[in-house]
Amino acid sequence: MAEKKTTKKAAETKEVAAKKTTTKKTVAVKAEKTVLAVNAENIGFKAGDVYQALAAAEKALDVKGIAKAAKISEEETLLGLGWLFKEGKLQSTEDNKIALA
Repeated sequence: MAEKKTTKKAAETKEVAAKKTTTKKTVAVKAEKTVLAVNAENIGFKAGDVYQALAAAEKALDVKGIAKAAKISEEETLLGLGWLFKEGKLQSTEDNKIALA
């Protein structure tokens, strides 16, 4: 009988060891990249988003703040800012913030 207990105990030990060596597999999820159509119409819309965000804030904002307020990416924000700077509708402040002119 002593042999059966030892055999049973050895089998349990092997099971526990097998469970310990089993590792969980993790799956990496790739982040989707936003494709930005660079054309006059799209950039014009982004400029409108930037302008509306600055008008609603009623104060100077940095690029991240504008992007968050307008709910667009920083790249889209920069395109819109370029458009508005070219039209003379924006001014830059001393602390690298942007306000309506």
